Amino acid sequence: MTIYLDAVWLLNFMLDWMILLLTHYIAKKPHNRLRLILGALVASFLVPLTIYYPDSFLSAWWGKGLYSLLIVWTAFGWYNASSFRTCLVWFYFVSFILGGSLIALHFLIGQQVIASSSGLLTFKTGFGDQVSWLFVLFGFPCVWWFTKNRMDKHAFDKLQMGHIFPITLTFRGKRVSTTGYMDSGNSLVDPVTREPVIICEQSLLLHWFSEEEIAAFQDVQENLQLEKLPEAWEDKLRLVPYQGVGGRSTFMLVFRPELIDTYYENKQIVTSRILIGMQFGSLATDGSYHCLLHPGILKYSTATSA
Repeated sequence: MTIYLDAVWLLNFMLDWMILLLTHYIAKKPHNRLRLILGALVASFLVPLTIYYPDSFLSAWWGKGLYSLLIVWTAFGWYNASSFRTCLVWFYFVSFILGGSLIALHFLIGQQVIASSSGLLTFKTGFGDQVSWLFVLFGFPCVWWFTKNRMDKHAFDKLQMGHIFPITLTFRGKRVSTTGYMDSGNSLVDPVTREPVIICEQSLLLHWFSEEEIAAFQDVQENLQLEKLPEAWEDKLRLVPYQGVGGRSTFMLVFRPELIDTYYENKQIVTSRILIGMQFGSLATDGSYHCLLHPGILKYSTATSA
């Protein structure tokens, strides 16, 4: 079989560059386009080296390991041991994910792949037919994009989970435990008492109110007609102004719970100096939380060690 070295080298250079680019993005290191290109160039040199010197130390696993250190150092430099280790771990992770996906998809479309003992991946034709090159040009970027988006989502979910706390609300003598999201953008307060307002979704409100009462409350809030409030709730509910989506000024029905109990940074927070606003719908599409907490509860509540 004839191997067209220039074609295989170009193919590997493109793949190496995209792997290093994604590694840089995930590791969140300072961007240096020239260093990434040089790193991909160094990585792609492994192709001619393993072909012309098949018995060299680069054919052994420890040789490839040492060479990977050179690739990472070229692409990201050396700031300290911790930073270098982070880049190296992400480089291996991205290489395994994207390389495995590339091989799996290539077999899926019926193309034959040869993996030599030196670790070189090429196609049976030695040059790569049109389907193979189209796959690299379009299939690999799709895998790259999918991996990047999954990592973005993972980072977002991890950040979000750091703001979700257990909370117990008591109203009408009934305690309801749920999860709340500490929303730094929630600045809603009662303009008279200056008490913070946390927002609870409809599924939570149904623990204290009937469906008929919820429907009546929604009608009152949307039409701003307090006279339509059920008589039993006239002295327990009131409207507070707030800015809705797009900065539109509107009003929200609120009521005062008997108690809220939550934890924050290993501290227990128990207070009744708070109001609950009504959200007629869901707050989180994945159901990870059911109320939006107000940062003000940290200031106005009484905190004791848990």
